[in-house]
Amino acid sequence: MRGFKAFGERSAARDPDRQIAEVQIRIALMNRFNALGTAEIVRVA
Repeated sequence: MRGFKAFGERSAARDPDRQIAEVQIRIALMNRFNALGTAEIVRVA
């Protein structure tokens, strides 16, 4: 994730379509890391 900018940084793309794609990539990465960090609760007994 080091290759991508933090949410507070400006987008490198000037084209609006590319800016949208850049934001979607950031959101997908955040969702993936959030899913990896969420504990899976398993009922025992």
